[in-house]
This record gives sequence, C-alpha cells and structure tokens, in this order.
Amino acid sequence: MIRKSDFYLPLILPLFVWACSPEKTVEEEEIEEEIIILDNSLTEDEKSEGWMLLFDGEDPSGWRSFNGETFPEGWTVEDGALKALGTGGDIGGDIVFGPMDFEEFEMEFTWKIGPEGNSGVFYHVVEDPKYNAPYETGPEYQVIDQLGFPEPLEDWQSLASDYGMYPGDIDGVVKPAGEWNTSKIIFSKRGASYWLNGKKTLEFVPYSEDWEKRRNSGKWDDFPDYAIARRGLIALQDHGSEAWFKNIKIKPL
Repeated sequence: MIRKSDFYLPLILPLFVWACSPEKTVEEEEIEEEIIILDNSLTEDEKSEGWMLLFDGEDPSGWRSFNGETFPEGWTVEDGALKALGTGGDIGGDIVFGPMDFEEFEMEFTWKIGPEGNSGVFYHVVEDPKYNAPYETGPEYQVIDQLGFPEPLEDWQSLASDYGMYPGDIDGVVKPAGEWNTSKIIFSKRGASYWLNGKKTLEFVPYSEDWEKRRNSGKWDDFPDYAIARRGLIALQDHGSEAWFKNIKIKPL
C-alpha cells in the first residue's frame, strides 16, 4: 500500500542529510603547514621576546673551562649537543659560558645523562683562583640518573632539586638514563622555580627568611661564598659521567 507520506520521503531525506552535515570552517578548508622547530634554534616569537641561544649545536664558542681560557678536551660536540666525556670529578672538568653573566632570567635546556651519571647546571657562578669549582658559589639544578644511581639519594640530592637547598617533586616525570629531558629554571627576586618535563618541581623566594635558614643550615659552611653573588655565569658540570646538553637558551628578566 502506498501511503501519502511516502511521496514526501525523497524530499525530506536530502534535507536531513544536508542539515546533519558539519559545516567546514575556513580553517578546516585551509591546509595547515606543520611547524618544525629545529634543535638549537629560536622561533621568531622567541627572538622578539629576548631569548638567546648559548649554543648553536655546532660551535662551542663562548664555552670554556671554569677559571680557564679555552674549551677543554673533556668536552666535545656530538650530534648537536655539548657532551661531557666523564673525565671530570668533584673538582675540574666543568665549563662556563663566558661572554656574559646573568641576574634574573628564564632558562631552558634539553639534557640526558649516562647510566649511574651525575651532573648539574649552575647559575650565578663566580670565577676566581680561590674557587675550585662552580658549586662553591653557584646554585645548582641537579641532573642525575635518578633511577639508576648506585647510592641512596637524599631528597635535596635528587633530580631537579635545588641542590642542598630545596628538594624537587619529580613524581611522574622521571625518565631512564639515556633519554632526553627538558628542564627550565626561572629565577627572579620575587620568586624562583625549577621545572622538569613540563612539571614544576619546586619553587622558592630567593634571599627570603626561609632561604637564608637553608643557606646557613651547615651544608655550605665549607663554602662561605655559596649563593652570595646575585649575578654570575652559567656553568655545566662534568662530575665524572657522560652528559649531553642542547637547546640551551636564556632570556634575561
């Protein structure tokens, strides 16, 4: 039997299909180009914001031994990264970026560490013959093989801590040795923070009452000039382990 409504079905169906079809926006119709950011490079936005590279991936110019004049044999450039060969120790082997110093800044860097490795990134480092290593004057962002280090680690010795001062919360963001990590340091008198793989691991107010208490707790008694300077050089540590650093960029605040 033919119902009267059957005559309307061919007309209704196209209208229904047309009404349910999603409208394409101009953005959807345009083909978006994939933006690829190369290692050791800055975007135009970063340049306009005042970011600068401390290493271009090829030429280590600007980097030299702590208290020295040349780029040391214990470091090399490998696959676009500054590599510590692991020939350093508690004293000796560290490098500094010599052309300029920094006070308040935001700094980012990509790194990986060898198995059981230990390293660090320092700032506000002061050079003088009376100092044997950057850690005698400069605060340290701790870089270490958290999962494979052969000795127990105190919280203030752990990855992404402010070494000897503030422990970092690294739950959920630790990677095995040999894998690349992204880190960030933000330092200003109003407040400082450390970051690891997108997570804020700690924050503190420099030179505050709490900071002074930790600074004078006894850990730094043998290094009376630790963290006294409020500006200084950036340094990378060779603490006897292979370590790689790239995408090292900084913006003065």
